[in-house]
Amino acid sequence: MDKFEQLRQKYTDFYYHAFHIEENETEIHIVYDFEIRDLCEFHPTLTVPKKNTTVFSDKKVFRNAVFSLGMVELISYWKTACPPHVTVECGSLDDFQTAWWKKLYFYGLGEFFYKNEIETSMDAFMDLVSIGKEIEGKELAQTYAGNLIPVGGGKDSFVTLHILEPYHKDNAAFVINPIISALNSAHTAGYHEGKDLVNVRRTLDQNMLDLNKKGFLNGHTPFSAMAAFASYITAIVWGKKYITLSNENSANESTIKGSKVNHQYSKTFEFEQDFHAYVERYLDPEILYFSLLRPLSELQIAGIFSTIKEALPVFRSCNVGQKEGKWCGHCAKCLFVCLMMSAYLSQKDVIAIFGRDMLNDPEMMDLFDQLSGITDDKPFECVGTRDEVNIAICMSMRREKDNLPLLFRHYQKTSYYPFYKDRSVDMLAYNEENFLPDAYAELVKKELEKNA
Repeated sequence: MDKFEQLRQKYTDFYYHAFHIEENETEIHIVYDFEIRDLCEFHPTLTVPKKNTTVFSDKKVFRNAVFSLGMVELISYWKTACPPHVTVECGSLDDFQTAWWKKLYFYGLGEFFYKNEIETSMDAFMDLVSIGKEIEGKELAQTYAGNLIPVGGGKDSFVTLHILEPYHKDNAAFVINPIISALNSAHTAGYHEGKDLVNVRRTLDQNMLDLNKKGFLNGHTPFSAMAAFASYITAIVWGKKYITLSNENSANESTIKGSKVNHQYSKTFEFEQDFHAYVERYLDPEILYFSLLRPLSELQIAGIFSTIKEALPVFRSCNVGQKEGKWCGHCAKCLFVCLMMSAYLSQKDVIAIFGRDMLNDPEMMDLFDQLSGITDDKPFECVGTRDEVNIAICMSMRREKDNLPLLFRHYQKTSYYPFYKDRSVDMLAYNEENFLPDAYAELVKKELEKNA
């Protein structure tokens, strides 16, 4: 019997007992009560700074948003033992919600199931029931304006900040557990603490981290779904009409070829559509959640980003070096961004950004083959499509000509090279599957025309 089944037989029940909201004039502190019966309790938190003295903790829409964030947070704790029965005691779920959450959990845990060699199904992995009452509270009389812009420190959020510069005075940048790269990006774009940079603090329960060390199940969860509800809560508190993301069209491609296993599931347009449906039914549709870059590919975004010169020394996307604000120069994310930037910048400039010559490193060959599709499955990272990677390689090769680095000389010998060698990015391409307001769509199209 595998570990998944052993743990499920021993730890059969997970409970979402309660959420607690503590509010004062400067911040709102939220604590969740989760439990795996016969194992331990978990109490993760979220703290949101306030813009004014308005009371939110007794408002129905705010409490519903807090409850919903707990529904996302619970999956990080459930996955340690994967109990088959999940009971929600602090709220009620109708049939639509139950199906909605199970879909998010199942596909959001696709990488977790795949890496832990867990074979299960949407019906079998979890029985989700609620025994609580409907969330109650007062109505919130509030008008919304401007953008709340999640910032992670990479090129994508930099491009969003750049395109939305005309709206800067009404915007706020949003960061969860501010890391060096995110803060540097926000500061470079002109957003600062105490004014228009919102630092939200999230804590994980130490009990879960300890269980991970003891060999309980661990793996990727739909972080972007958590960020969606955390940003929604923050948009309420800060009165922002738009939660303006930087997820590109490329996020829709699966990581494991021929399957729905996608490291970026909660960044896909499918999740964005589902989130809209959830907000429409249970929260406040006056707040619109959308990705400004959804019409674009990673390669188009890189083209725009390469023109934002002040951002080139500052941006960081490497998860390995994230806390120190560094590029590690050895991981799939570093190599992917290197390839995207190589399509537009000289090798000298690219090496200056990353601090090392990845394209002449033979140890990067396997990652290079995974990213380009020479091997079927992509790395479990937030990277672009196989098609984009191949086009970026060939755009760079045409510029470098006789001075090709090792990885490009290797690529020349593959069957991919003759197929892609003359292809380039279409900077005017625009995917209509998006939720952009008309004025924002025009801004994006003008930026594309400027860089075509």
